[in-house]
Amino acid sequence: MVTASTSAADAMTDPDRLLHPDEARAIVLGTAKPLGVERVALTEAAWRTLAEPLVAGEDHPPFPAATMDGFAVVADDGSPWREVVGAQMAGLDLALEVSPGLAVRITTGAPLPAGADAVVPVEATEMVDDHVVVHQEQIAPGQYVRPIGADLRQGDPVLDAGTVLGPAEIGLIAGLGWTPVPVRRRPRVSVLSTGDELVQPGQPVAPGQVRDSNRFSLVAALQTVGAEVVWSGHAPDERDPLRALLAERIAASDVVITSGGVSMGELDLVKALLPELATVRFRRVAMKPGKPLNFATSGETLFFGLPGNPVSVLVAFEIFIRPALALLAGRPDPERPRVPVTLAHPVPPTDRTEFQRAIVRVDAGGRLMATTTGGQASSRLASFVGANALLVIPPRDTEYAAGERVDALLVAPPLGSAR
Repeated sequence: MVTASTSAADAMTDPDRLLHPDEARAIVLGTAKPLGVERVALTEAAWRTLAEPLVAGEDHPPFPAATMDGFAVVADDGSPWREVVGAQMAGLDLALEVSPGLAVRITTGAPLPAGADAVVPVEATEMVDDHVVVHQEQIAPGQYVRPIGADLRQGDPVLDAGTVLGPAEIGLIAGLGWTPVPVRRRPRVSVLSTGDELVQPGQPVAPGQVRDSNRFSLVAALQTVGAEVVWSGHAPDERDPLRALLAERIAASDVVITSGGVSMGELDLVKALLPELATVRFRRVAMKPGKPLNFATSGETLFFGLPGNPVSVLVAFEIFIRPALALLAGRPDPERPRVPVTLAHPVPPTDRTEFQRAIVRVDAGGRLMATTTGGQASSRLASFVGANALLVIPPRDTEYAAGERVDALLVAPPLGSAR
């Protein structure tokens, strides 16, 4: 078995060696180190990665609180007739005290008055002048009361470093008053599309030209993982201007992604220029689509030179770039779920590991069934539309039959499953 370290060493010795996708991933992920820490306002922390563990600095709640609107009472006071001596609202702490024969009107979340140990909900009571009649015969101590520290005790671990801060996590942080929030810096990414044949969306297309779609697909994909796109544009197909632009973007970015210019043609300038600007780790991966994939490093900057075919771009993003960005952002587990699925129809063989776009459903028996999205040509971007998985089809000589099982990388939940 080839280890990540020997693969990296071999690729450094011969970057043109054809790598298995797993070897190439090991090299990429071995170079992706968490970025530095910055402290941001709570309003800017959503979907960032927590850089330090969060420990409760206080009990939460810090006082016994009512969990229902009603009346604060002494639980073992057997009298149904009690004088109401005041009202305790949330946000206030009035000098009220409850003893047998007395009650205090209270709202949800309000601190329990001194002497009270239970709350009778308003629907179990009846007001008569300035007294309340309690229609509940048995009242247990602690009824409808949230005690001190019920949610968190001072010193309790709350969130681990590496936690992605969603709505619940942001709410916890806000409730504990932890601000500013220490988070990993977002990866700064530059995206360049190359090729004189490219025209911008909205412009007329002359014979031999195509509209630039890769750059826009990549920017959208980067936005879903919280990366900061610091530059996006069409690069010149001239050696000196392109070299200057690449050098500028490498210096200003944590990750540089190019599309086109990495194959075997005379005008594949990205491939030709890359050794002058960075250390090339590998140039070819035994995968379909996306064989001519260049990966290089310059200092701490990662450089991905992707092929020009639209599907190759998004497959490479899923297999290599997305997990690398997750590691840069400080996330401990960068992987998509990888699960076995059953093929719903035959799949032709291939000479390389193929990542086929597919729709995975849960059938009536609970099996995960996979159906490809039609034609799998690397130019057919429509094969990604509606796909929730990439089938991992290893190379072999014979066809994969319906009913055979293969692995799938889930990019979204299976259809028919609980979300």
